[in-house]
Amino acid sequence: MKRQNIPSALLAGFPCAGQFIQRFGHYNLRHAATVACLVLIAGCSSGNNSSDNTQAAVTPFQELYDQGIDRYLGKYSPMLNETEGDVVTHTFGGGDGPLCLNGGEYRMATRDKGSSELLIFLVGGGVCYPGVCFVEYPDGERGIPALGVLDTALPGNPLASWTTVYLPYCDGGFHISDADSDSNGDGQIDRYQRGLRNLSAALDVAVATFPSPSRIVLAGQSAGGLGASFALPLVRKLYPDVPIDVINDSGLGLIATGSAQITRSLFDEWNAGAFFPASCSTCITADGYLTGYHKWQLGQDSNVRLGMLSFKQDFNFANFLFASAEQFEKSLVEELSELEDSYPDQMHSFLANGTAHTFLLNGIAIENALQVEAGGVSAIDWVSAMLSGSPDWVSTSD
Repeated sequence: MKRQNIPSALLAGFPCAGQFIQRFGHYNLRHAATVACLVLIAGCSSGNNSSDNTQAAVTPFQELYDQGIDRYLGKYSPMLNETEGDVVTHTFGGGDGPLCLNGGEYRMATRDKGSSELLIFLVGGGVCYPGVCFVEYPDGERGIPALGVLDTALPGNPLASWTTVYLPYCDGGFHISDADSDSNGDGQIDRYQRGLRNLSAALDVAVATFPSPSRIVLAGQSAGGLGASFALPLVRKLYPDVPIDVINDSGLGLIATGSAQITRSLFDEWNAGAFFPASCSTCITADGYLTGYHKWQLGQDSNVRLGMLSFKQDFNFANFLFASAEQFEKSLVEELSELEDSYPDQMHSFLANGTAHTFLLNGIAIENALQVEAGGVSAIDWVSAMLSGSPDWVSTSD
């Protein structure tokens, strides 16, 4: 399942953001649209440390459950389970259940390594929204690719021995979309954005197959990085007492849209607004950023840690709209510093010089991204320090 490097796509036209041209990539230089939308919706907070962000609920994320984000948990089971080596591919039927963007069957995979440590990995790869629709694998994937931290033979891989749940990305809505649509106006549904059904069904397989992990790493890159953050409340509901480390690799957007409404409209288009708690007035700021949402999550659950990785001049972000690499870097450093200042015991970051994008699956526009260093520490060693509980797990930057 080796991916071929290809040139980045040239896309244009997000009506919600005005006229712009964006060049993108993913772990093979193609995930153009992912970052455009990520940029529109992720980023910073107002710096207001209000009770919206800091008051923990008795049950973490209960407000989101009350808003219905768990509505598909327990509803769907795979119709087919195919074993190849130590990997099982689970395929779901069609109908009103999980589907990929083009209407094809949704698949996800598990790998039982006999370990009580569980890795749940969400892939990225595109975005689908009126005006732009690009998803690298719109019909999904089989199995688990031997890439980066998913490669059990990779020397020094701290996750090599972990039991794994692999969630391909085929909805174009950060794994949480829930809206079918007619994209060409012919009166027929031809776009199936069922990310939330896919995500929920995959997590049901996870808890049925691996019901009692000792700890969980919930990780993703690019669109999957943001997807991992959104998946956290669902993972917590299924595993209420298990320590969770979220590793968000380049699923960040720090360039202002200038409008909370633009950000909210993206999620409303996918029928995914319920992932934002009604009580959190700063989860989406006036500028359309989401660092406040990360703050809210950390404030809800003290048994969660958050590690964030990014290249400081990330090509995909810096080329969005009018931002220079310097502007992106400035925003990146400021906003991650603000997040860490709010939750210094739960959150740290890894910021490397360079214009490439993502680390965990070996990166885009770069080879062996896990060996890239920031502050004298490689990305793979930084992740290892996080997972080992080392005091060396601290924020590091070039």
